[in-house]
Amino acid sequence: MNSKNNPADIKSKSIKETKEEINKILEKIEKGDANLESYANDYDKLLKLNKHMDDLFKKKLKEINALGKKNV
Repeated sequence: MNSKNNPADIKSKSIKETKEEINKILEKIEKGDANLESYANDYDKLLKLNKHMDDLFKKKLKEINALGKKNV
């Protein structure tokens, strides 16, 4: 999944906001009070949020590495 396909509302989220939304969706799924279509939509959103989280961590890692190289 390409992060360029993520909607703007996902792209604008911080790590903390992304984590909170993932947790909300997981809690909803664990309760089991949704229909199949809702589960499919939630799963799709989880994939997008997960990709966004991965991109955010990669960006932070690059920033940390750049700081480390500056200090050497």
